[in-house]
Amino acid sequence: MPGGFKINTKGEIIYFTVQSFDAANGVTHGFSTRQGGLSDPPYASLNLGTHTGDELERVQQNRQRLCNALGLDPAALVTAEQVHGDHVQVVGAADAGKLFPATDAMITRERMALMTLHADCVPVLIYDPRTPAVGVAHAGWRGTVLKIAPKTIAAMGTVFGTQPADCLVGIGPSIGPCSYEVDAKVMAEFKAAFAYWQDLAEEKDAAHWYLDLWEANRQSIIGAGVPEENITLSGMCTQCNQDMLFSYRGEHGITGRLAAVIKLK
Repeated sequence: MPGGFKINTKGEIIYFTVQSFDAANGVTHGFSTRQGGLSDPPYASLNLGTHTGDELERVQQNRQRLCNALGLDPAALVTAEQVHGDHVQVVGAADAGKLFPATDAMITRERMALMTLHADCVPVLIYDPRTPAVGVAHAGWRGTVLKIAPKTIAAMGTVFGTQPADCLVGIGPSIGPCSYEVDAKVMAEFKAAFAYWQDLAEEKDAAHWYLDLWEANRQSIIGAGVPEENITLSGMCTQCNQDMLFSYRGEHGITGRLAAVIKLK
């Protein structure tokens, strides 16, 4: 597994962890794969998204399986109705099991399991071992332009006193620059948001580019004050690895969802 990520197997469940998080030994976390669940095609098999068209009972059983592998209570998972925005929700001790509306990032210093869902968009896990505190962000192209990941780190600083230099960050499996083709409208947004946009895009033709969401998020996080050596990038493209991962683009919009989960021990 490239990029400082580790592949883990618990029974039929396969998931990834960030080696720097494992070494710090203060969080339970994981990036799920599509392996080890109960859903039928086109959601086969560990679909964790309730909004996909899959049978709700299967999704709930899949969440139970992932939580069993991670040692978490599925009824206590805190989730978000992701809308490709930049709202960062502070999660408190009374929020176990909540679904927060219109939310794309969550932070907490409580022992609460935070989960976001993905199928090409970039999952970002943040761990501040000093405070301690954790955060999770969902960054599609819109969230990347809105700089949702650095805003999550900034919110941790405002609310908990987190220092960016203390943070460890894991950027999980998501669509890579090898596959993520965008048009002039999306590219215009990136040109406006990133002075260094030319480092983030490769021109395919006059109207299309291949865009690097990984590097855009990594550079934004460095800009927020996180040391480069504290950021771990999986480098695993969802569209190129559909045997292991769900890809919204690769499967024409009808597919399951992966999860990024983190909880303070």
